[in-house]
Amino acid sequence: MKRVILGGALLAGLAFLAPSPASAQVGQVRGKVVGPEGEAIVGATVVIEFQGGVPRKFEVKSNKKGEYMQVGLQPGPYRLTATKEGYRGAIANVRVSLGDATEAPDLQLLTPQVAAQQPGSAEAELREKFAAAAEMTSAGQLDEAEAAYKALLQEFPDVPELHQNLGIVYSLKKDWPAAEACYLKALELRPGDTQVTTALASVYQESGRADQALQTMSDVAGASPEDADAQFNKGIFLLNAGKTEEAAAAFESALALEPAMAEAHYHLATILVGQSKVPEAIQHLEEYLAFDPQNAQYKATAQGLLQALKK
Repeated sequence: MKRVILGGALLAGLAFLAPSPASAQVGQVRGKVVGPEGEAIVGATVVIEFQGGVPRKFEVKSNKKGEYMQVGLQPGPYRLTATKEGYRGAIANVRVSLGDATEAPDLQLLTPQVAAQQPGSAEAELREKFAAAAEMTSAGQLDEAEAAYKALLQEFPDVPELHQNLGIVYSLKKDWPAAEACYLKALELRPGDTQVTTALASVYQESGRADQALQTMSDVAGASPEDADAQFNKGIFLLNAGKTEEAAAAFESALALEPAMAEAHYHLATILVGQSKVPEAIQHLEEYLAFDPQNAQYKATAQGLLQALKK
């Protein structure tokens, strides 16, 4: 009878000392969510997804120190994804083991502005290829530039600058319908842009639609009364249409907004000469030349006019 009791006691002891099957089958992971400067990001969502077979997903939040932890994980490969409003998400891959918690690399969240500057980012790639296409355009390699911009638009169809620059290429090729389509798309993406509208008006002018060109510039100038460039460009199109008095008013509006706009002084001066308003013309010619203009033809004309008017 005593043997039976001793044997039972021994078996019971062995059962008590055996490791728990549950604790031997799970692991845990911990890490930190940080910002662009390595600062802790509070309240970021971290999704932990098992990559080794049957899908399993866990979700935790980072604490005041930016730290997070998840227990009860089956050993194996996991993908960690951190997100928070106002930041670009971050991803890391880890392999969770049994025993001590697996230390995950920091999940760094970047603001869109910072992320765009990172080497290898989509934005960085866009800037590099955009610059290369612009260089092709400047070098007169118009077919190559056209192909480059079209390739970029396959990836980034909603970037107005791409449509705008492709429009420039088509304008240089004198493919007016294609240029018009590009500028209209750019304006759809960025309504009211003065540069694009001016380019579109130039397409209308060059393709024999002078009235439409003038109306286009008048519309944008009316919608942007505080935009000196819009007023100036309206003056140019009015001048080309022979409407000198209206053009003079547009140049005056541009100068009221931006007194240092040299070419507005020049064009206004030439109109004033034709109106025999000599003192006013001299004033604007002198102001134009005081800005040391780079347009050699305009500069020579201004110097000749000034010399003749002062006799």
